[in-house]
Amino acid sequence: MTECIVGSENPVKINAAQVALAKVLNKSITITPMAVSSGVADQPLSQEDTRQGAINRINACVNNVSQSRREHSWFVAIEGGVDHFADGPATFAYVAIYHQGIWSVNRGASLPLPGIIYQALEEGRELGDVMDDVFATNNVKQKEGAIGLLTNNLATRQSIYESVLILALAKFNHPQLYGGI
Repeated sequence: MTECIVGSENPVKINAAQVALAKVLNKSITITPMAVSSGVADQPLSQEDTRQGAINRINACVNNVSQSRREHSWFVAIEGGVDHFADGPATFAYVAIYHQGIWSVNRGASLPLPGIIYQALEEGRELGDVMDDVFATNNVKQKEGAIGLLTNNLATRQSIYESVLILALAKFNHPQLYGGI
């Protein structure tokens, strides 16, 4: 049995971790969700805070399991955030993966955000709540997310998370190319 401890109880993040690890490792994955704090704002407004939130979630998970699980389990955390770039505001996610003392941290694709939505985030609201109001949806952050809504479901929050996790797992596929991690 291969266990993956996910630093969230959000079904989108859990499913993305399970699908990505199963594809990369070519085996069944048992997921253990763990509600942990990101240690950053509920809606991170910078790349730095978003990245740190993913790392903090991994550290919290690792610190809350037995030594045996620390040595054998995979740990995955996904933190969504927003920032204002040269080309305008966008949302993205950072993923952090930890396994047997090895880290991989990676940022996913950016989705441009309409100015009116970004303004609501700057006022302290969370992206999922704003999207629910704008699109008359309910709890979209645990479904297709802003990505699904703004791309007419051609991409979803889960599909993007799966892709960025698979990319982050490249480090574990070819350790000799990454300095023999």
